[in-house]
Amino acid sequence: MAEHDHEVISEDGLRIHVTVRGPADAPLSVLLAHCWTAEESDWHYQVTDLLARYGHDIRLITWDHRGHGRSDRAAEAACTIPLLARDLGLVVDTYAPDGPLVLAGHSVGGMTITAIPEERPDLVDRIAGALFVSTTSGELHQVTLGLPAVAGALLRDRLPFLLANRSRMLSLSRREKFPAIERQVARRFLFGRPARSRDVSHVVDQLVHAWPETMSGFFKDMMAHDRIGNLAAFDDIPTTVLVGSRDLLTPPEHAAKIARGIRGARLLVAPDAGHYLPFERRELVSAELCALVDRALARPAPGRGRHRSRA
Repeated sequence: MAEHDHEVISEDGLRIHVTVRGPADAPLSVLLAHCWTAEESDWHYQVTDLLARYGHDIRLITWDHRGHGRSDRAAEAACTIPLLARDLGLVVDTYAPDGPLVLAGHSVGGMTITAIPEERPDLVDRIAGALFVSTTSGELHQVTLGLPAVAGALLRDRLPFLLANRSRMLSLSRREKFPAIERQVARRFLFGRPARSRDVSHVVDQLVHAWPETMSGFFKDMMAHDRIGNLAAFDDIPTTVLVGSRDLLTPPEHAAKIARGIRGARLLVAPDAGHYLPFERRELVSAELCALVDRALARPAPGRGRHRSRA
């Protein structure tokens, strides 16, 4: 299937790169929001699997978050989850203005989805399925990267700034030739078992190319991220929450909190997997995403003004 490169201009003037696959009149649009310091290829396995299964039956949309990939570099103060949610809304308005939506978010992409009820509440009734992958609704300041509390908190708070300083002080060509720190971070903190070399190398390359403001700005905002109170807005929307048992960045208890906060949500824990589930457990992530798409295609489009109340 042909894919087309597009862009939207954010409310603060940033160019956001968007890739659109599938016809404008498809009965369902699927949007995949990627991980912090990554870009749209975070979902490349799932894109391949969705296209093989559905072809022209869906519209598939990926994009590079502000400050990532082919989108514009963003100032540190502009690297926030609310702005990501508004960017997502703009992508929807431009390339999926009508019909039901299935949304999937990995890491900060999932946090972005939890901000939709605040930033774009008009979209909630269009959501026909949600997949939260290796993400959280809040309390990241309690994560210790699997280390003892004091040492873990210290490393958690310093590591993003170490990477940001490398990006500022060393040329891209030097970081590409000697990505020792980035490779150690990826292997030690981002992947579980087994970790395929090609996947680790892909993530290392993304880390090497990440802007320093992207690393430091989003880290600061994620530490303050608290959208636990927004989860009820997703009640009764078909929702699946996925996490690896060895995820050190957004541990299983964070996934469990999302699942408890959304009425009817399913929680699946992948044994031995780390934070990069779309790479590490391709078949699981693709199968759960396809299950949501199948369900959305089989049901009428959500009606406007639907009211959900907690039991």
